[in-house]
Amino acid sequence: MKKLLCFLCLLPALAAGPAHAERADRDKPVNVESDRLNVDDAKQVAVFEGKVVLTQGSFVLKSNKLTMRKDADGFQYASAQGAPATFREKREGVDEWIDGEALRVEYDGKREFIELFDNARLKRGKDEVRGNYITYDPRADYYTVQNSKGGPITGSNKPVDNRVRATIQPKKKEDPAKTPVELRPAPRIEGTVK
Repeated sequence: MKKLLCFLCLLPALAAGPAHAERADRDKPVNVESDRLNVDDAKQVAVFEGKVVLTQGSFVLKSNKLTMRKDADGFQYASAQGAPATFREKREGVDEWIDGEALRVEYDGKREFIELFDNARLKRGKDEVRGNYITYDPRADYYTVQNSKGGPITGSNKPVDNRVRATIQPKKKEDPAKTPVELRPAPRIEGTVK
């Protein structure tokens, strides 16, 4: 039981990875709910199944199955599978959220790196990208989107549309009528009057 508790105490590494997520989230407890939990202490693997919900502060991960493991160096790895698996977190210092979803979401704690596989979507504010494979580096606030090689095969053996899609909203310009006018004192004129 002690090993299980020690292993579960390491769960914050999954949720605390992104540097641009709210910093306060890292100090909050990790809560995981599921229908079942299987732990293999010898292999340092925990498998949560059935309506899995992991929360830590503003970070929320939902999936059908969540497999977590720890390597010999203590780094955490997680694989969330769902229809789709989703995650959401608030960005630090702005009123903006990062939302991601895919049939499989992988987290690499050593690189602090997230990969989204199959029907992947990443949304930041109102901007959104879609593809079959997305890599997301939260520390650098950098992502790449790709379609899969050759395209997935449907039941009719025809490749489906596998294009990368992006929706980028224009930045709003400030309305000059609503911009406060800066009041300046009248210029001071020095000298003598004749």
